[in-house]
This record gives sequence, structure tokens and C-alpha cells, in this order.
Amino acid sequence: MTKTRCVHVHQHFRKLVQRLKKTFRLSASDKSHGITEPVSLDDLPEEWISIIISFTSPRDAYVFASVSKTFASAVQSDIVWEKFIPPEYRSLIPQSPDILSKEELYFALCHESGLIDDGKKILWIERENAKRCIMLSAMNLSISWGDSPQSWRWVPDPQARFETVAELLEVCLFEIRGRINTRVLSPRTRYSVYIVFMKVNICYGFENVAVEVVVGVVGQNLDESCRRYVCFDEARDEQFRRRDRGMNLVKPERRNDGWMEIKLGEFFNEGGLSKYDEIEVVALENKQRHWKRGLIIRGIEIRPAKVR
Repeated sequence: MTKTRCVHVHQHFRKLVQRLKKTFRLSASDKSHGITEPVSLDDLPEEWISIIISFTSPRDAYVFASVSKTFASAVQSDIVWEKFIPPEYRSLIPQSPDILSKEELYFALCHESGLIDDGKKILWIERENAKRCIMLSAMNLSISWGDSPQSWRWVPDPQARFETVAELLEVCLFEIRGRINTRVLSPRTRYSVYIVFMKVNICYGFENVAVEVVVGVVGQNLDESCRRYVCFDEARDEQFRRRDRGMNLVKPERRNDGWMEIKLGEFFNEGGLSKYDEIEVVALENKQRHWKRGLIIRGIEIRPAKVR
């Protein structure tokens, strides 16, 4: 570690020490004992260092680990990593959680998603910041005509993450709705919402069609900033492209897992002990009443928004 970076890390750590002292209502100097010297990092017990690091993020923890052997040892403590893993981790890990350290549990949840809500949702955490990510399966969505075997059929998930996914056979009215309570998400976090899908060989009805989508809090009036238009088809003719400029149409992107996704919108989860909202996601196309076919809907994925 360079000298400049080391100084920066120490300054950041001292700020965390002061924050912790304030949290526990400790003054910077103990007047009852006449102590006025500033806090020395070398004088702190290793357990204290672990507690302070637990107030940061996994990425910061590994930066602190490069400061000294004491810090590196403190970072390995379960005190640190227990703050980064979900409380319900025991139900998310297929192997016995008791044989893993909390750090090993953390990375297991980064690499392997766990099923929740009777297999209708999957949960995992982002490696760098420990933020929660959720995917609502197609089974967890409200799909118009979803119970009609002539319109939709439920087929096994090709990657076996969920029991089934929804394949569109033929509809005129295309409507998908999903809801999620923000208590299962990380507080004080801006989230992006995506619909995850793929197309079968015979797919039609979505060429040059703008699908209206809305992401917002249930029970609140939604302004135009909550609405956008997306297109499930990548190929668009010139006339549609000109019309697209006024709508700011969102196009699909291919994922690393072979599926495709379209960003439907964003929301900020304030969180806290009593601040829970229910977020509703709607995708609707009911203006062009022609037949549509050939999408496989895996679900709606909610993950922390990328910092621009």
C-alpha cells in the first residue's frame, strides 16, 4: 500500500471510530479520567476494530485488511461478516451453514442465489456492497390470461433456478404485473427493475411495438417520470425509429446467462424500522390489438442501480 493511500485509510478509519464513539455516547476525551489524547489505532482491541469495520462495506473491509496484520485479522472475524449477510441466511444456503465461517457464508450468497417464498423468489447479495438483490419468478407475477392454456403455458426453467417459466402462446392484450414489499430489500438504496425474458424461434407481434411500463409505490399518484416505453424486439424500422426519439424507447440487452433483459425503471428504497412500501411493476400493451407470441418470461429482477 502506498503511503498516501495508507494515510487516507487511517483517516477514514478514524472517522469511523468517532462515529462509533458518538453512537455509544462516548466523548472524544474521557473527562472523568482526565484523558485528552486522540484515539490511537494501535491501542484499540482487535474486537473493537472488527466492530468498526462492520459499519462499512465488504469492499472497504478488504481495504482495511491491507493496513496491518492486526487489521487483517480483525477483518476475518465473524463480527464483521455477520453484519453483511441476511438474517435468514440459514434457509438460503444448501450446505450446512454451521460448518462455514461468516465470511464463507457471505461469498456463498454472492455466488449462489437462495430460494425464498416457497420457491417463487430468489435472493442473493452483491459482492462489493452486500446489497440485496431479488428476482420475482413468473409464478409470482400477475399475467393476464396466464391461467389460459391457449394463451400461456408453464414450462420448466431451462436453468432450473425456478420450477417453471411462462411461455407466451398467443394473446392480443399483453399485461404483466408484479409487486414486492421493500422490507426484503436493502434500505437507503436506489434499485433498478428489469424484466428477464427470451424469445423462441416463432416470435411475432412485438415488432415496432412500444410497451408501456410503470414502476412506482402502490397507492401513490404516478407522474410521467415513473412511466417509460420498452420494446421487446431489437429490430425496428426507420419510421418507428423516428417515433422512438420522442419516447426514449428502452431496448433489450443480452445477459451473460444467455437471457435478455429490459430495464423497466428505478426506485429508491428508504427503508428503516417502519418505512416499508410496496412497489408495483406494470408492463402493458393494449393499443395495437394484434396477436403476440413467442416470449418466455422468467421473472422481474430487482438489483441496486449502477452508479453513473
